[in-house]
Amino acid sequence: MTVFTPSSARDVLDAIQWAVSEETPLEVIGHGSKRGIGQPTQTGHALDLSKLAGITLYEPEELVLSARAGTPLAEIEAALAARNQELAFEPMNYGPLLGGAAGRGTIGGLLSANLAGPRRIRAGAARDHVLGVHAVSGRGETFKSGGRVVKNVTGYDLSKGLAGSWGTLAVTTDVTFKVLPAAETETSLVLTGLDDGQASAAMAGAMGSSGEVSGAAHLPEGVAGRFIDGALKGGARTVLRVEGFGPSVAYRIDLLNRLLKPFGTAETLDEPASRRLWREIRDCHPFADGSSAPVWRVSMAPSEGHLMVDAFRRAAGANAYYDWQGGLIWLRMEADPEAETLRGAIAHFGGGHATLVRAPLAVRAATPVFQPQPAPLAALSARLKEQFDPKGILNPGRMAFA
Repeated sequence: MTVFTPSSARDVLDAIQWAVSEETPLEVIGHGSKRGIGQPTQTGHALDLSKLAGITLYEPEELVLSARAGTPLAEIEAALAARNQELAFEPMNYGPLLGGAAGRGTIGGLLSANLAGPRRIRAGAARDHVLGVHAVSGRGETFKSGGRVVKNVTGYDLSKGLAGSWGTLAVTTDVTFKVLPAAETETSLVLTGLDDGQASAAMAGAMGSSGEVSGAAHLPEGVAGRFIDGALKGGARTVLRVEGFGPSVAYRIDLLNRLLKPFGTAETLDEPASRRLWREIRDCHPFADGSSAPVWRVSMAPSEGHLMVDAFRRAAGANAYYDWQGGLIWLRMEADPEAETLRGAIAHFGGGHATLVRAPLAVRAATPVFQPQPAPLAALSARLKEQFDPKGILNPGRMAFA
């Protein structure tokens, strides 16, 4: 295998133009932290963007940051933290869950996977914060979309179109994101012993209140004890995060305490414990156990998630916990993934999406990793692929299942 390691946008263009001329597919990678997600690609060559790195613009006063696609996310976050700013959608770190090191994700991979964390319920995902990109399509053509301000798009917003495309449409060389001030402090309210249905009701009440909750998760008894070194052992935990200025956080925690009194007496986690807990919730810490046991990521209506899990558990062994007010479910299987059973249960309870995030290579090759699309949407996706990458040069087969 030939591995191209471009250090400039021109190098990326040259590599892709060569691949197009030779009709030779390329696997596109940054640091490989998410390489194990998707169908195994069938490529003889790789385009490694790890040397295409560096922050090219950071204007804290304007809340904007630009960087080359291979820039490590850890470097981005360190630069922002030094100015008390952050990527508000708190992107997940997939490394430990997939058996790799933490902090190896890149800013380009973040957009390609459309990452988001627990704050998704208030701040959105990567696609909601990207301002612009420079990229090279599978045709071997460069293009630019967006810019360095929020209102900069006329016509199609290709920056958002590339979000979640997993490198199958174009190779991003430079990206620009909106950044925001980090919260002064945070506190988490913790309810103990609720079953999944009660937790769903409690989280819905909190999210519908004026408490401005920025994180809502339910950790059933089977997984709660695996967070923050076992500090949550002793029953299920339902966790609500409040962020902001100190007096505001204290006022809203008191408001939520009174609102949720029917669900039992709540405890609080101070700022260090709260921050650690939400990082572990974000990064699927209880299932990052060094094994290759199948892990699914399910997105569906928050009010239906716990009902789906209850029904699915009757057909297959699984452990689960909930983020995004119950709208994001992490499932760890005890055996090979029951894709049809799981997706059938999701469809029965209103629909949603299930992605096989971790599994042995042979299982991924035999399973539709990404949620199969309805025929009209699949046809639209095929036309989009045809426009951007007609010869199937970029990450062929990663999102498709034959």
